[in-house]
Formats: sequence, C-alpha cells, structure tokens
Amino acid sequence: MARDATRTTLILAASQAIIGSAAPISISLGGLAGDYLLGPDKSLATAPVTAFTVGVAAGAIPAAFAIRALGQRGGFMTGSLITGLGGAVAALALFQSSFWLFVAGLLVIGAGGAFVQQFRFAAADNAPPEFKARAISWVLAGGVITAILGPQIVIFTRETLAPVMFAGSFVSVIGLALAGLVILSFLRLRKDQPVDDGVDAGPARPLKEIVASPRFAVALFCAVGSYALMSFVMTGAPLAMVGCGFSTDEATLGISWHVLAMFGPSFFTGRLIARFGKEKVVAAGLILLIGCGIVALSGIQLWQFWTALILLGLGWNFGFIGSTAMVAETYSPAEKNKVQGFHDFVLFSSVAFASLMSGQVYNVWGWDMLNWIIFPVTVLCLVALGALAAISRKPQPA
Repeated sequence: MARDATRTTLILAASQAIIGSAAPISISLGGLAGDYLLGPDKSLATAPVTAFTVGVAAGAIPAAFAIRALGQRGGFMTGSLITGLGGAVAALALFQSSFWLFVAGLLVIGAGGAFVQQFRFAAADNAPPEFKARAISWVLAGGVITAILGPQIVIFTRETLAPVMFAGSFVSVIGLALAGLVILSFLRLRKDQPVDDGVDAGPARPLKEIVASPRFAVALFCAVGSYALMSFVMTGAPLAMVGCGFSTDEATLGISWHVLAMFGPSFFTGRLIARFGKEKVVAAGLILLIGCGIVALSGIQLWQFWTALILLGLGWNFGFIGSTAMVAETYSPAEKNKVQGFHDFVLFSSVAFASLMSGQVYNVWGWDMLNWIIFPVTVLCLVALGALAAISRKPQPA
C-alpha cells in the first residue's frame, strides 16, 4: 500500500510539474499578450490573466464532478486535454489578433488548471493516513520544476513564430498537455473507478453539514487567508518595485525567489506536519506572513522587497499545505468530490478577487496598504485556529 501511494504521488507530482507549467506561461504572458493585441486603450490588458484565475475558480466544481464520473485517472486526463485546447485557442487568437478570443483561451487553460489543483487531494485520497500530508507536499513540490520550466519555455518560445509574438509559447502549452496526458496514463489508483461502480458506496452527509463543521470551516478559512494574501501581495509587488525605481529584471527576479520559496519547502513540509501537527504548521505559515508584512513596511530597498517576497512564499507553503491536510481529514470517500470542488471554488474565487483588488489598492493607497492588510487577516486566522484547538480540547459528551 505504501509503495502504491508513493508511485501515485510521484506520478501526480510529475504531472503537476508538466501540466502546471501552463499557469506561469499564462500569468507571465497574459498581460503582455493582452497589451500586444489591444489598440491605444490598454486598460483591459490584464483581463486575460484575470480570465485564467476565473477559469480555475469556475472550473473547480465541474472538475470535481468530472473526476467523480470518470474516475481520477480519466478525469485528470480530460483536464489535460482541456488545458491543451486552451493553449490552441490562445495561439489561434494571437494569429487572428483577436483579444477576446485570447481571453477565452486563457479562461479554458484556467479550467484545465482546476483539474491540476485536484492532484493534491488525489495524492491524499490514495495514501495511508500517516502519509497523507507528505503526499500533498510532494505533489506541490512539483511546483519547483514548474517555477523553472514555465519561465524558460516563455524565454525560448515567445518569438519562435514571429512576427506573431507569444504564439509559440501557447503552442507549447499543447505539448505540455500531451506530455501530461502520457504521464497520467500510468496512474493506477485504488479508487480510480466511476462512482457508479460502487467505490463511494455508503452514507454521505449533505455538503452544508460538512461545511458547517468547525474543522472544515477553519481549514478553508486559513487556506483562503494564506492563498488570497499571497496573491494580493505578490500581484502588487512588481508594480511597487518598478515604481520605486528598480528594473523590470530586478522585479522579475524577486518574483522568481518568491515562487521558489512557495514550492521549495514542499520537500519537507509533510515531515514537519507529521512531527508538529497540521495546526501548528498552519500557524507557523501565518506568522511568516506577518513577518512578510513587517519587512515590507520597514523600507523600500531591494533586499526588503525580496526578503518580504521570500517570507510570503514560505508562509503560503506552510499555511496552504497544512490547511489542505486539515481539509483532507474532514470527508469520507463518498463525500470527497463535492467537498473538494466546493473547497477549490471558494478558494480560487477568493484568489481571483484578491488579484483583482491588488492593483486597485496599490493604485489608490500604495504598497504600504497592501502589507497592512496582512495583519488583520492573519490575526483572524490565528484566532480561528485557537478556537478550533479550544473546541477540540473540550470533553465530548458520552
């Protein structure tokens, strides 16, 4: 059983690394390509990036139902095909100079990304209890490769189909999707059957009952807090660095350090959870986010920006992986698809809203306000964790 769980986790981690690389390609080029396709009015240039994030949020629940109907292997392979379709639509839009078709292409890539977000749950679902947190962290560790592979693909392909700029990068998304399809074909999951085959047989609680349980509610709240804050501050950081006189390359390098800090600790986060517990690791992540805010507010030197971004990535890693491991304990096999779909719909809707608000807050109130907002959100999450601990300590009625 442990060997099967390890094999499944490694396949999902590899798939995360390959198919997941469509995300940094879309995020890094979405605004640039939008600017390239628009006329004199560039106010909608970032709409493609927003469309990608909305696609992840909107695709969460349909992805969960598709996985439930087709099984995890079939569902994930379908998601890979959707990602490839989005890459094809985006590339076609660039050849046709169609801005709104390009927005639609990134929306479809985002919908494919909703399936990728389910990889971490699948790893936990197919692992023994003592290996669940480590399985989640291993899958997210695939993001280290994504953080390197995605930007390198952009560098080497953005001009390959010149004079149509950026089309080569989105054609490469098709190749990534096909490679992911091959990797996913090797999955052999214990529970990899459609629900009609009886795998999820047994009583399932209504979704509202699960959502109302204190452990799920706190886990989701901390996941949203960690992820939305990360997106909120990260989105505004390059604008702030360039606004403070630093070069685009310096701002890009800061984001690279941030992304490595997001995924690099995943190699040992699972071990920390096994040793100290999920709630303590989530709390450590929230404290690291507070540290990010303190450093960012201390000054506007380059080292302060970079240090804050590294702390932001580390805080996200601990907070998000720990929260995901908490969520994985709150449902039975019969309940997993609807719970996972609801969780990711709420999560990525919040992340999309945070990314949209980041630019607005920065333009009106500046970089400092982006970081002041960290404190009330993290304190509320810490209070929620404390309340959950108090509830857990109460003696249960006989």
